[in-house]
Amino acid sequence: MNKYFFPIYRILVPKPLRTIILKKNLRYKILNYFASLPENEVNNEQKEVLHYLEKNKVSIFPYPFQDNYSPDKIEVKYDRENGMRYVLQEGKRLYFKKRWNEKRIKRAYCDLMREQDPDSPHKYLTDSFTLGNDDVLADIGAAEGNFSLSVIEKIRKVCLFEYDHEWIEALKATFAPWSEKVEIISKYVSDHNDVSHIRFDTFFENNKDITFLKIDVDGAESVVLKSCNKVLIAQKSIKIALCTYHKNNDENDFTILLKDYGFRITPSKGYMIHYYDKRMKAPYLRRGLIRAVRV
Repeated sequence: MNKYFFPIYRILVPKPLRTIILKKNLRYKILNYFASLPENEVNNEQKEVLHYLEKNKVSIFPYPFQDNYSPDKIEVKYDRENGMRYVLQEGKRLYFKKRWNEKRIKRAYCDLMREQDPDSPHKYLTDSFTLGNDDVLADIGAAEGNFSLSVIEKIRKVCLFEYDHEWIEALKATFAPWSEKVEIISKYVSDHNDVSHIRFDTFFENNKDITFLKIDVDGAESVVLKSCNKVLIAQKSIKIALCTYHKNNDENDFTILLKDYGFRITPSKGYMIHYYDKRMKAPYLRRGLIRAVRV
């Protein structure tokens, strides 16, 4: 879109309508791109997505399972003691930002449920890629902490990395029952150290028992990896769940990088369509994450 016209377009066209137009155009681009390829160059997982798009609009998760979730079915409760709202996740309280209203929490938790559906490309764990009693989890990009909450009773310890101070308040409330095995680090994991950033290698110097990294940081995954050189070399028993859907080349770049460190890489099942990314380009479909295990 013309750079002079775009600001005017954003002002005149409401965001919901812009999103509808964006998704409609993207659906057309995806179907036409794959239609232009020889059939033997389109794998079965891609064909599954294309079959879905032939009858449905573009969505982050282009699969029927997403229809199993509705914000209207989610119950939001209120904790009068701390003035915060929460939902029950497997019987455990998951708190949200204090300023979020009930409607926003319902939408957010609905999205979280879709992300970790058994058929989701964004699901961190599988039956063979999981955590156990002796594991110490570094949850990098914890946000509301739903992933760590799902495993907190199974593991030895979790280190939650989250800079957003509104989430810190919610995380403290969520993990209060397990405070003895939870550490909250209110910094960005980055490639340098200062008051608001920390290299993971710096943290690892005094925390060499880390056995599992979950990295989901809204497109800053490459920066996090730059801070992990020591742990990737020294920690012989470690697993990594690393998101790859934020940028076009992340899956390929991260796979090459981690293989060089001696990891075996397995991509998650299926694809995501991260239509929020203005730099998205063909083939448009991205793996949600890769799972890395030391060979």
